[in-house]
Amino acid sequence: MNEILLEIKNLHASVGEKEILKGVDLTLRRGEIHAVMGPNGAGKSTLGAVLAGRPDFRVTAGSVTYDGRDLLAMTPEERSWAGIFLSFQYPVEIPGVSITNFMKAALNARRKAAGLEELKPAEFLSLMKEKMAMVSMKPEFARREVNVGFSGGEKKRNEIFQMAMLEPSLSILDETDSGLDVDALRIVAQGVNALHTPQTASIVITHYQRLLDYIVPDVVHVLKDGRIVRTGGRELVDIIEKDGYAGIDG
Repeated sequence: MNEILLEIKNLHASVGEKEILKGVDLTLRRGEIHAVMGPNGAGKSTLGAVLAGRPDFRVTAGSVTYDGRDLLAMTPEERSWAGIFLSFQYPVEIPGVSITNFMKAALNARRKAAGLEELKPAEFLSLMKEKMAMVSMKPEFARREVNVGFSGGEKKRNEIFQMAMLEPSLSILDETDSGLDVDALRIVAQGVNALHTPQTASIVITHYQRLLDYIVPDVVHVLKDGRIVRTGGRELVDIIEKDGYAGIDG
């Protein structure tokens, strides 16, 4: 059986005085793709934010172990350097910073944390060209400011490109399908699938079945009111598609 990469036990988290996560348990092994589904307000995006270390989400109980380390004791930067990547539902714009400079800084910071030398300029540009082609990004996007003037689909492709450059061990995709047409969804999903290996794992957070037609999960969790109320296989997606979340206990 594959090695456990992420283990969440009795995780509680709040924003301000409002408790959002109310005792989440989840075990993710290397090589697995887990889907987290649930209605609006269930806590799905909060779970991703807590794992990435967003400071406005406060953990009040429970533990999270990542690759044998106490994840909750790590800063957001340390989590990124250790191989955790969060794809945002609404990617932010960064005026004045080109995609090339942004990725060079991010990649070299991770390489430095791993004790590796910075990539030489020619090596970096060659890697960028390869990964941009993976998600059908035009080469001229390398010179554009991060997400500035991008369509919704372009922003999502850019995030999967970033993921391809950083090669994370754990990818958390927070409603990556939001606002995508069918063609963009297919391209993004192809990129995610191409990056998946027996040593990596993914958590795919989504409302809808359509993304899971392209990224097929090994395990499906249904999150309602801050708790995982059902865990199963792909059959849970079919139940939700047929009966909605009312067809799931909890």
